[in-house]
Amino acid sequence: MEFVFNDGGRADSGFNGKAGDCVARSVAIATEQPYDTVYQALALVNQATRSRAKSSGRKSARNGVRVQAAPFRRYMDGIGWEFVPTMKIGSGCRVHLFDGELPMGRLIVSLSKHYTAVIDGVIHDTFDPQRDVHVVEPDTGRPLHEGEWRNADGICRVSRRCVYGYWRRKS
Repeated sequence: MEFVFNDGGRADSGFNGKAGDCVARSVAIATEQPYDTVYQALALVNQATRSRAKSSGRKSARNGVRVQAAPFRRYMDGIGWEFVPTMKIGSGCRVHLFDGELPMGRLIVSLSKHYTAVIDGVIHDTFDPQRDVHVVEPDTGRPLHEGEWRNADGICRVSRRCVYGYWRRKS
């Protein structure tokens, strides 16, 4: 997939340095809201999430958001977005961060330990989160699956980054 550097307006909002703010960044990019507006809203989401868990600590969006928690889902629902899961427990990965595997439109994509914005098939983020890993397994003589090939080392394939699901605007 094509990659475009995009910090979601973070620098323009006066934030600097490194941060684990991929959720705030991807939401700002995909929803076209100002970064500081999203950042403040997600800080409140974190505050609601952490107060329920009775834990202490920073209540900002700088170092992540508990995206599986109900307050985050309510926030996304409140701004008119819905989650579309692309895999279930035990189903294996069926959708990858790869050309043609995600629908067109503005998406907030859930990956392992990362959220990224994808707009019409183009990744918008501060780094390219795609992973192409070459995998080789022993050749047992089994039939090849699509995208696999044989060589002297065994059965080969390229493993791409799995998409767990994505947020999109409600229809």
